[in-house]
Amino acid sequence: MRVAILGVGTVGEAVARILVRNASIITARAGKSIEPVVGVVRDLNKPRDVAGMHLSTDLSAVLERDDIDVYVELMGGVDGAYAAIKRVLERKKPVVTANKALLAYHRDELARLSADVPFGYEASVAGGIPIIKTLRDGLSANHIISIKGILNGTSNYIMTSMMKGGVKFKDVLKRAQELGYAEADPTFDVGGFDAAHKLLILSSIAYDIHARPEDILIEGIENISSDDIAFAKEFEYEIKLLAIARRIGERVELRVHPALVPKDKMIAKVNGVMNAISVAGDAVGETMYYGAGAGGNATASAVISDLIDIARGINPPMLGYKAPIAPLSLVPKGEIQSKFYFRLNVEDAVGVLAKITKIMSEHALSADAFLQRRDDENSLEATLFFITHTAFEKDAVKFMQILKSSDFVRGEIFMMRIEE
Repeated sequence: MRVAILGVGTVGEAVARILVRNASIITARAGKSIEPVVGVVRDLNKPRDVAGMHLSTDLSAVLERDDIDVYVELMGGVDGAYAAIKRVLERKKPVVTANKALLAYHRDELARLSADVPFGYEASVAGGIPIIKTLRDGLSANHIISIKGILNGTSNYIMTSMMKGGVKFKDVLKRAQELGYAEADPTFDVGGFDAAHKLLILSSIAYDIHARPEDILIEGIENISSDDIAFAKEFEYEIKLLAIARRIGERVELRVHPALVPKDKMIAKVNGVMNAISVAGDAVGETMYYGAGAGGNATASAVISDLIDIARGINPPMLGYKAPIAPLSLVPKGEIQSKFYFRLNVEDAVGVLAKITKIMSEHALSADAFLQRRDDENSLEATLFFITHTAFEKDAVKFMQILKSSDFVRGEIFMMRIEE
C-alpha cells in the first residue's frame, strides 16, 4: 500500500520513520506492506529524517497521482487542508488525518464525502490514546452519559507547574515554549480552543451532535492567579483545563474551561503534558484512558493504526452511525449548570459582604464556602473568595456583571467553575 504524506513536519517525519523502522511488524499486522512513497513540503532545503521518501513541493501533482493508495494529511489549517482532502475523496482515495481544527469545522461534509471511502482520524484527538476507536467501536453498545477530559498537554503542563511548583503563569508559559510544549503564539492551547476542537469531534461520535466552536462555552487558563492556586490548595482542589460533554435528557452540554476538581478524583491526578479522558456509558459505567496526547511518535502511532485498518479493509462509518438517531439538541451556554468560584477585590468596609450576598440572592445564587484575606493590615482593600451552590451560567455571569459596576469592587473579577 503506497502512501503520500501531505505535510512532513514533526509528525510526518515520525510516520515515515516508523513505517520503515517497524515495517516487519506493521506488515504482519496489516497483511500487506505500507510504504511511504512521497511527502509534500514547503521547503525542499530543510533537512528531514524521512527514511529515503521522495519529497515534493507540488501538492496539486501529488494529489492527482494514480499510484498512491492512501493520503495522510498533516498540513494543518482548515481551508487548504479541506480543499486537498475533498479532491482526494472525490477520487475515491482513502484519507488519514490528524487535523482537529479541520474536523471541528468540516466533519459533517467529510463524513458525506467519505461515505464509501475509508477516512481515519484517530490522531486528531489525544495523540496516542485510541479514543476515537474506543467511542466509535469499543463502546458502541452504550448511550454515552458523559465525557470529561484533559485534552491539551500544554495547558496541563502549565497548570501542574503552577499547582505543584508555585510558578506564575507567565513564567511557566515561557518555560513551556522553551521546551517546545507551547507555540510562540500560545493562544490556541492556553485559550482552550485546541481542547474545544477535540471535544467537538468526540461529541459527534458520542451523540451525533454537530456543533461548531462558536456554539459552545470556551474559556482558557490565562487569568488564573497565585491567589486561585492558594485557594484551591486550601480547599483540597486541583485546577485543570477540562473539556466536558454531558447528556441531560435529550440535550447535551458542551464546554471547555478551567475547573476546580477535588484532589481525590482520578482526572485531578493527571499531571505534566499527559492527557486523560473519562467516558461514562450506561452499560459499561465509567472508563478512563490515559497517555501521551501529543508529540511526533505518539501521534504517528495513531496515524499508522488508521493506515493498518485501511490495509486490512476495515471501513467503519466515519462518525460511527450507519443510520440516523433521534436528534439531540445543544444546551445553550446560559443554561449550563455548575457550582462557581469567584475571586474579587473589594473595599474593606462594613456592609460590603451584605451587599454582595444581597446581589447573589437576587440572581438565584447562594454561597457554599467563603474566605476573606488581607495581605496588609493597613490596606483599605480585601480579597474575597467564595464558592456557590449549583446555579445557572446565565445567573453567575449576570451576578459578575453587576459586581463589576459596583462602587465597592476594585479591579477585575475572576470566575471559575467547579467540577465534582
